Amino acid sequence: MNESNIDWQNVPAAVWRRHRAGLRAIRRLDPIAWGDLSGIDRQQEALARNTERFLAGQPCNNVLLWGSRGTGKSSLIKALLNRYRNLGLRMIEVDKDDLVNLPEIVDEISDLPYRFVLYCDDLSFEVGESGYKALKSVLEGSLELPPDNVRVYATSNRRHLMPEFMSDNLKSEVRDGELHPAEAIEEQVSLADRFGLQLSFYPFSKDVYLQAVDAHFPNLEDREELHLEAMRFATGKGVRNGRTAQQFYRAYAGDPRFS
Repeated sequence: MNESNIDWQNVPAAVWRRHRAGLRAIRRLDPIAWGDLSGIDRQQEALARNTERFLAGQPCNNVLLWGSRGTGKSSLIKALLNRYRNLGLRMIEVDKDDLVNLPEIVDEISDLPYRFVLYCDDLSFEVGESGYKALKSVLEGSLELPPDNVRVYATSNRRHLMPEFMSDNLKSEVRDGELHPAEAIEEQVSLADRFGLQLSFYPFSKDVYLQAVDAHFPNLEDREELHLEAMRFATGKGVRNGRTAQQFYRAYAGDPRFS
């Protein structure tokens, strides 16, 4: 990889491409703005505080955003970059299958005058996979400490990033009145524990879902029919979340009833 191919002064984000063994500048960023998000104020506040500390060179954490699908985890990361790119934040997206290349990526950016978030979307590991070992090294270092200008932000549907089986719990023991988790559970938890800030996301309540819908139709005065249609749409999808609200907007934007 040759970092000179990326003009980081003008390029806020890049993605690792395995076929070229290097970084490619992202040409079309998702324009989602910080204020476009709704229903996740607590998570926004915590992520912004951690990122501002990172940009200021203060102690800060790697971040795991975990929870239900479609609840805004990935959108929050995209909006974060748009909010802080002019303050020196840069982002590199790395697929789970390419985590073995993390040490090489970090070596190339550790001396640059920018703050880099290594972004892993939809991160999880199955039994027998070993890619998490390179991730562990970047999160907490080995003999060499991780660079101060690099943090890892990951999203996942799994709290511990690895599958959890009932059989693992059955192997736990109680000795002298203390619970001793099985080795498999210790392994599952040890990776997630390296993310000092963990933000949870849950399915939206009815009120929060309709709040997200309303954000897409800001100029509509009578919302009764909009809400009825939005709830029918969510019932058909079987889930209420930010993604469903956005899909509802795409389906009904321009409908004369909601113009």
